[in-house]
Amino acid sequence: MKTTLIAQALALVAPSQAYLRFGCATLSVQRLDPLVEPGAIPSAHLHQIIGGNGFNATMDPTTDVAERATCTTCTFSEDFSNYWTAVLYLARNGTYKRVPQYPNSLLGNIKGGMTVYYIQQDFGSNGNQKITAFKKGFRMTVGTPSAADGSNPGLRYTCLQNVNTRFPETAEFPKQACPAGIMAIHHFPACWDGKNLDSPNHQDHMYNTNKGAFSPAGACPASHPVRMPQLAYETMWDTRPFNNKADWPADGSQPFVWSYEDSKGYGTHGDYVFGWKGDALQRAMDSKALLSNGITTQSVAQANQCTIKNTVDEDIDSWLTEMPGQGSMPM
Repeated sequence: MKTTLIAQALALVAPSQAYLRFGCATLSVQRLDPLVEPGAIPSAHLHQIIGGNGFNATMDPTTDVAERATCTTCTFSEDFSNYWTAVLYLARNGTYKRVPQYPNSLLGNIKGGMTVYYIQQDFGSNGNQKITAFKKGFRMTVGTPSAADGSNPGLRYTCLQNVNTRFPETAEFPKQACPAGIMAIHHFPACWDGKNLDSPNHQDHMYNTNKGAFSPAGACPASHPVRMPQLAYETMWDTRPFNNKADWPADGSQPFVWSYEDSKGYGTHGDYVFGWKGDALQRAMDSKALLSNGITTQSVAQANQCTIKNTVDEDIDSWLTEMPGQGSMPM
């Protein structure tokens, strides 16, 4: 554990030769889910989305995401992928208020969004195995809204004492007020069957050997032998405006709920659609240096300017009597 803590601290204060860590501003917050509910307008619950402006309700897998997009909210300007999760709300006396997001450490004044990681092995080493980049048309999800326990070690929360806090992690929402907000962490599986770019549940083409906490993933099984990048998201939810315990439920329970009506946190989930331009991600995974092989970046200001017009027009930010889509079957 001590070694892991040191590695985490180094990851926040210095460039690494073993992984990509970058910020992506918010692209949109709306009820669209082109993986689980393709074509549905609106989808069952609200999502916060980052990445390329090619995002839409269908995301046709036969279309190159990188060719459809014209800008990205991500630091790496060749990354037109889309990444999304559910949205956090405060529940108070039958009303709901959306919790804002804020930038992670060392990412500048990026607008909301998330931190994205592509890791070869861990924060200290590239390892010695070939990392195969995701392919055009690839997509996957991690987690499920109906999960009844925290058995996946890659889906966790951290009660932030400050922006650099990384431990301890919990499988459910923190039960106490967090001085610097709540960080939601999503680690995706990194073992591919080598054949399918997707599967009916968006998960079976991948195999999860993740151990959590940015530890090196376990060996891939024969059924899914291809090692891919260890993809992870960190989302900084700014719960500080809601830390007055007098406003929390009288029974002392924590007041936050995901947009699919989950007040425990076990059902947290993330979605990914690959959209790096050309061989940019493969060059990054083959590299020993973070910014080598001509991988291009853009300024925070440029990332913040990329956006899309909402397809679903509804109030998501006022004090609401129900969350958008509340009462629908969770998806």
